[in-house]
Amino acid sequence: MNDLFTWAALGSLTGASAATLLTTNVIGGLIGPSADKARKWIALGIALALSYLTAALATDVGPEKWIIAFFNGLVIFSAALGINQLPPGNRQATPIQLAQGNEPRFVRSWA
Repeated sequence: MNDLFTWAALGSLTGASAATLLTTNVIGGLIGPSADKARKWIALGIALALSYLTAALATDVGPEKWIIAFFNGLVIFSAALGINQLPPGNRQATPIQLAQGNEPRFVRSWA
């Protein structure tokens, strides 16, 4: 139980994306519904920060690590938020949308 998050885990794609998603949801939960529009930007900032922190700790690579860190940050962001969820047509209906009658087509009555 004491190894849920380690420095090595945060340096991996799985650990960094989990930390990004977790941190974004906790910050958004603490701020409340007014933070919903900012969650994507918060997640991007956290993903880039984790990526650049990992690049700063890497000693056996050259200066190109900063360029690679930017793209790694985008990969972390995409993994954390689910890149397949970005186009509006791929998003699942939220509970509010379902309550307003905007349920997915396969749930609607044929009558």
